[in-house]
Amino acid sequence: MMRNLPNNYTRDDLLQMIDSQGFAGRYDFVYFPIDFRTHAALGYAFLNLLTPEDAEDFRRSMDGFSRWRLPSGKVCSVAWSHPHQGLQSHVERYRNSPLFHVSVPD
Repeated sequence: MMRNLPNNYTRDDLLQMIDSQGFAGRYDFVYFPIDFRTHAALGYAFLNLLTPEDAEDFRRSMDGFSRWRLPSGKVCSVAWSHPHQGLQSHVERYRNSPLFHVSVPD
């Protein structure tokens, strides 16, 4: 789980930042909620890394990250998500969410 993400970031901003830090192709799930009324990010995300080594590398690299593309004083914190770990667990958690509806773009 990533916390303290800029509220003016979009999902694309987040993915670009993650990829630019060397994690492209090393994750298979991202949940980055927004306020549907204001379209502002809620400041956190769930990310599933492919291997335990990828997850540990990500934590070391991104915990304390503050070099945002947009102005922000926030400092990212990274923690393990409990009780949900792994792709299947995240898919099960959000399976019936309106966010998984076919009308919602990737």
